[in-house]
Amino acid sequence: MVKQKQLKLGALLHGVGGGTSMWRHPDARPDASVNFELYKQWVQKAEEGKFDLIFIADGLYINEKSIPHFLNRFEPITILSALAAVSKNIGLVGTLSTTYSEPFTVARQFASLDMISGGRAGWNIVTSPLEGSALNYGGREHPEHDKRYEIATEYLEVTRGLWDSWEDDAFVRDKESGVFFDPEKLHTLNHTGKFFSVKGPLNIARSRQGQPVVFQAGSSEVGKNYASKEADAVFTGHETLEEAAEFYRDVKARAAVFGRNPEQVLIFPGISPIIGSTPEEAERKYQEIAGLVTIENALNYLGRFFEHHDFSQYPLDEPFPDIGDLGKNSFQSGTDKIKKNAREQGLTLRQVALQAATPRSGFTGTPEQVADQIQAWFEGEAADGFMIASAVPTGLEDFIDQVVPILQERGIYRTEYESDTLRGNLGLPVPENRYTRKKAVAGQA
Repeated sequence: MVKQKQLKLGALLHGVGGGTSMWRHPDARPDASVNFELYKQWVQKAEEGKFDLIFIADGLYINEKSIPHFLNRFEPITILSALAAVSKNIGLVGTLSTTYSEPFTVARQFASLDMISGGRAGWNIVTSPLEGSALNYGGREHPEHDKRYEIATEYLEVTRGLWDSWEDDAFVRDKESGVFFDPEKLHTLNHTGKFFSVKGPLNIARSRQGQPVVFQAGSSEVGKNYASKEADAVFTGHETLEEAAEFYRDVKARAAVFGRNPEQVLIFPGISPIIGSTPEEAERKYQEIAGLVTIENALNYLGRFFEHHDFSQYPLDEPFPDIGDLGKNSFQSGTDKIKKNAREQGLTLRQVALQAATPRSGFTGTPEQVADQIQAWFEGEAADGFMIASAVPTGLEDFIDQVVPILQERGIYRTEYESDTLRGNLGLPVPENRYTRKKAVAGQA
């Protein structure tokens, strides 16, 4: 009997929220972004809900117009290492830039998190879209969009090479003979490329899952190619099932062209469910949050996607301004979509800003309605799983308590963990150490 495919779920832990004003809600904790006890509660609640992973996003540049969560928050590797100690099965995924970091350091950080957690680490690779990031790293020129992906390709090649520095059984640790490791199973990378020169080896062994799981979130053409070729899982965002299904088919097809098994490239659209006992209650919850957003905050929020552009200089109730290619070197796929929608729908600046700052989730309604939507996307091959973000202060808890049991009853979501590693729960194979594989192939020749 063929086992039914199971839905995957992740939780985006975003402190006071991904918008401008949720911190003002009566039920919100305004210090949530730096409250470890709250993060601990969230990760343990997600584990109670049998989630595959929790995810910590990040960025490297702020100004006075940045959203509250970005102004004062935990660094991902630090908080994930702490959360590893208070969880057992759930994956721990964090964002780290390939444009403003060094491969050797990052390989050590994620290998350490992987070891600390017993094989539950994941790396969300970003290329840092905000041009201001360069000002915090020596003031060098911010690479253009496609070049950032070129850097990221070599960066991951180096990092994966370092993660294979030690074969899995290299550390003998024989007290009697005095042999601590087998030198034939230690390998120096000696990488010299266009962007990086890294000798190695790495000074930490592989974990039980072999290597951290690689996540990526690019939706531009070059981003989709990168994800299809390199990522184990892809974060994305779509408003309709049809758009999501098109992206799903596209990325899976590209993966096949790159010689990969499309089933081993998992697609996770991000959603922000709002759940009520009735549709009216769910709508009321949305309106409560939307009503907290001022037009000034909405303009600031919109500006972040366009290299912190000042939209307050334009008339609010006239058509969205012609800003040319602004945003092309930052959040390219997102800014292209904003401009396209404004043009095709004839939207004013006020409408565009409020839509961006107070997006209405298509996953709003009763627990059954939200479960129906999730099942439709999952069975319609628009998603392998979902990243759950909290659109209201109790969004994660509401989802786990009210929607997860329905998904379990329908047989599309686990009732118990299959594994205590991230790869195991995602159904991804452990990558064989390249040197061990090479020896095996040579031995068969």
